[in-house]
Amino acid sequence: MSNKKLLFVIVAEQGYIHTVTEDGFCPPQNELFFNSVCNTYQPLVDMLYRLEKDKVQFKIAMVLSPVLCELLEKPVIQDLYVDYLNRRIDFGHNELERNKKNKETVKIIQDTINSLEEKKNNFTQTYSKRLIPHIRHFVENEMIEVIPTAATYAYLPHYADLQEALCAQIETGLYANRVFFGESGEGFYMPFMGWSTNFDKVLRSYGINYTLLDTRALLFSENPPENGIFAPVRTPSSLVIFGRDHTVPESLLGEEGISRNPVYRNELRDVGFDLDSSELQQFLGNSSMRMQTGYKYWANGEDEDAPCYKADKAKDQVIKDAMAFYEEKASLLEKASAERDNKETLLVCALPASILGQDWHEGLLWFENIIRISADKKDIDLSYPKLHIADQFSLPKLSPYPSSNAGTGYAENLLDASNNWMIRYVRKATERMISLADRFPGETGLKARLLNLGTKEVLLAQSSTWAKMLQEGVMPEYAAQEFKKNILTFSMVFDALASNTVSTEWLTKMEKEDGIFSWINYRIFSKKK
Repeated sequence: MSNKKLLFVIVAEQGYIHTVTEDGFCPPQNELFFNSVCNTYQPLVDMLYRLEKDKVQFKIAMVLSPVLCELLEKPVIQDLYVDYLNRRIDFGHNELERNKKNKETVKIIQDTINSLEEKKNNFTQTYSKRLIPHIRHFVENEMIEVIPTAATYAYLPHYADLQEALCAQIETGLYANRVFFGESGEGFYMPFMGWSTNFDKVLRSYGINYTLLDTRALLFSENPPENGIFAPVRTPSSLVIFGRDHTVPESLLGEEGISRNPVYRNELRDVGFDLDSSELQQFLGNSSMRMQTGYKYWANGEDEDAPCYKADKAKDQVIKDAMAFYEEKASLLEKASAERDNKETLLVCALPASILGQDWHEGLLWFENIIRISADKKDIDLSYPKLHIADQFSLPKLSPYPSSNAGTGYAENLLDASNNWMIRYVRKATERMISLADRFPGETGLKARLLNLGTKEVLLAQSSTWAKMLQEGVMPEYAAQEFKKNILTFSMVFDALASNTVSTEWLTKMEKEDGIFSWINYRIFSKKK
């Protein structure tokens, strides 16, 4: 066993984006979620089983947001995902006919159809439409550590002065982790690694032992750690802090990143945006919005001159890139270990899940190769955070610098000109929810149902997904609409409680519409004694 440890943390978060229609077609906004399932989450489970079958030893950490887990467990969403796969398979057969004279393109289309059919078979037969129990299998076999995170992936520094809001997000996140994976976990992942003063006291009050923060949080503190990010430290409340290697996402997805290699598939060019609308009519159904079909025939390059994608060349290159990445991190760990007199030395690589198959088509294959290389070479071990907190109360102390891994290090993109109008509404709703929990401490029946509905709407409104979608221009109208719906529904709950009247028909309808966290209890917003 090596004293040099590489800690991969896969961060998978998802906004509560779900729309169920009666016409049989998947609304465009659902594509954001189903693309993630098709290209990352399901292939990730497939990869884990391949490694287990080949008896490859590994340990990795995953952050699976409560909203993501809720969506993956909803039967109606599972059925819609099967429809999503069927529509793409049918579209592929049309593409075979349209491109029958182009042998190279026909091969890509057939490979895509085969992949989709395999995913459909695995999802419906092998996994019985449920991925969460299979991830839990690897948790129970100590191959994966699932790190809890906030209920709706809210950027918590925006509520630093509202402790009840922090507690509501944290409590719900911990409880959801227990519901889906059987344990609350040792750590807690702060959304966007957002940190503010005194967060450690709140986290420690829930028995949380560690979190992961951006490099700035450690290196910009008043007493930066002697070992940098290569060893954990602790806060004054003895919360263990792991600092991430901030160079990793840029080295993969940046302008000069690995994924930009000319042999890799161009993820920005899809025939769904190239074909005439008449050729897409059957695929799009009643929607007028173009969307990804999953049929991408080009390698990286200028659109006009982009070469045809060659899967074999990409596979050869990804093996080389995985080895180069592994050797770079092994060399870095070797140097750091020597500086630390060969004491245990850690390096945390936090990866957005979208890198593994969505932003980079070959990303998951790259990751699998790194795991296999590590198992073969044995000069560094893959591990996860909870195995490295035994010295929790003897680590060096520091007060982390307020920072984030979003924006340029301070999450300014989550509160800029595109989305800053939202904060006043969600904070007012949050303050009102705290007041309601205080005014109605022991309600049952209809009032309790109203309060629980209001709780869910406030949590959903706090989600940073909406602000992020507005800032990035990803279906901004839909994001604004969903946020306003959350605020409006909460306002109706507030008014109903103020007037002591409620429409049970409306309440039942809204409970079904936003059927998330069925176990929620509005008292999570109560003031802590």
